[in-house]
Amino acid sequence: MPNATSARHALRALTHLASRAEPIPAAHLARALDLPRSSTYHLLTVLVEHGYVVHYAEERTYGIGAAVHELGAGYQRQDPLQRLARPLVERLVDATTHNAHLAVLSGRDVLYVIEERAPRRPSLVTDVGVRLPATLTASGLAMLAALPRRQVTALYPSASVMVGGGPATPSALRRLLVDVRAREYAVEAGSVSPDLSSVASAVLDRDGHPVAAVALTYRTDDVDEGGSACLAQAAAETATRISQRL
Repeated sequence: MPNATSARHALRALTHLASRAEPIPAAHLARALDLPRSSTYHLLTVLVEHGYVVHYAEERTYGIGAAVHELGAGYQRQDPLQRLARPLVERLVDATTHNAHLAVLSGRDVLYVIEERAPRRPSLVTDVGVRLPATLTASGLAMLAALPRRQVTALYPSASVMVGGGPATPSALRRLLVDVRAREYAVEAGSVSPDLSSVASAVLDRDGHPVAAVALTYRTDDVDEGGSACLAQAAAETATRISQRL
């Protein structure tokens, strides 16, 4: 299928150009894609014509064009994370009969973007659009544990940025995140609401970066340690399915 092959080459070219800090010569791109120079120039000509690539004639280089930005803007407009995740979060609530959430990391906060309530379960302080300190929530801890350690240090450089109810110092937070990584899910008990606990697992993109977290919240006295582990597994399975969809 020649058209499929051409489309594959175009996508590889755009991906490579997007990965570079600066525009590159066509010869560089030809080597990276293992394509003949003539084919590379033809490919670049088509991409330039449609605005996906810019040709800097004076420098004899090529870089990402404005049409790629429009694709990114369209991705944001369509809320793909929420569209892909919502059916899976709904199924999680049906399967566990507990409240479930999807949250994203926003600075040192988590922002709740999906809230699915289970019948006859306790009311929650979280709702769509609510922000809470990441270190107080299972969702936040799950995402922080999946971040590079240097990024966590940049977010929490000193005790002055820590909030009450969570780890008091950056070193205490680092120890807590070590536990989260070892357990492979995060746990929060009473930090947000008395008598309520949560378990959460991070949703990862193709590069292993946390883009969200799936959490289940339950009344602490209603769920024993084994039950909590089962809920954590259910949340982790849902997070994995969302990652695969992304």
